[in-house]
Amino acid sequence: MASVLLAQVSAVMRKKHMSYRTEQTYIHWIIRYIKFCEMVHPTKLGPEDISRFLSHLAVDEKVAASTQNQALNAISFLYKRVLDIDIGDFSQHERARRPKRLPVVLSKEEVKKVIALQDGLPQLVTRLLYGSGMRISECLRLRVQDLEFDKNQIMIRQSKGFKDRRTMLPEMLKSRLIEQLAHAKVLHDRDIIEGFGEVYLPYALARKYKNAAREWGWQYVFPAANRSVDPLSKVTRRHHLSGQIIGNSVRKATKKAGIAKRVSPHTFRHSFATHLLEDGYDIRTVQELLGHEDVKTTMIYTHVLNKGGMGVKSPLDSL
Repeated sequence: MASVLLAQVSAVMRKKHMSYRTEQTYIHWIIRYIKFCEMVHPTKLGPEDISRFLSHLAVDEKVAASTQNQALNAISFLYKRVLDIDIGDFSQHERARRPKRLPVVLSKEEVKKVIALQDGLPQLVTRLLYGSGMRISECLRLRVQDLEFDKNQIMIRQSKGFKDRRTMLPEMLKSRLIEQLAHAKVLHDRDIIEGFGEVYLPYALARKYKNAAREWGWQYVFPAANRSVDPLSKVTRRHHLSGQIIGNSVRKATKKAGIAKRVSPHTFRHSFATHLLEDGYDIRTVQELLGHEDVKTTMIYTHVLNKGGMGVKSPLDSL
């Protein structure tokens, strides 16, 4: 029962072009839900069973609000998109509220320290994250043709919300990126000689453009060191560099720098936005560079500017 159902879930998600990571996450929660309900088929379960499961996660397992919402999204997808069963709009299941936390931001000096304690490819990626404001996934998915050196800009395709946008390409990284492309070209040429060389292409591009997967312009800027088997197509090819490698490098450098903050690659995106606002750039410009749908999302960075208590002078300092 479970294997057939999970195969259906995967088929629907791939038809909708949802990411492999999201697919694995949803399947994880659907399995958890079915096991919690003692392996009863979801078609024989209802809203009360979903409520029991969500309450179990919140009360017994004390999961974070984001985790509880993730589980609810997975179950909702199962019923609405896969089984085509209407069990309500889920309004009766109050979604857990995520605590409103300010983003972790490094000062410019802290950014320098962390980057200085890295080397090689992780350092280049970290510098690019801070210099452009990209998400780690956007950075690692960059294709050769996305770097526009003559215009000093980077084209970010199919980002969050399936939208394209442009951001800046830091002048000081040009020569280092050109070196990285030369390294990537050596790997690609070797793959071609050895009978490989096809890169993953999103959606129907591989069918529409038969030879595009082997073309240099479509190759990843940051290719993985080794080829691997694509979990979806089962084709052996070279994927992009793993984000875990960058994350580990950032955490080690942060620890060596003696910085007592919870720093991840995403912290450099937060720092990029905050430092632009500190330097006097318009919030709408920052919004566009980050790709935020609503300026309210960008406005959170106004609360972490390095001006103390929201820029207000303490009355004690006036005595």
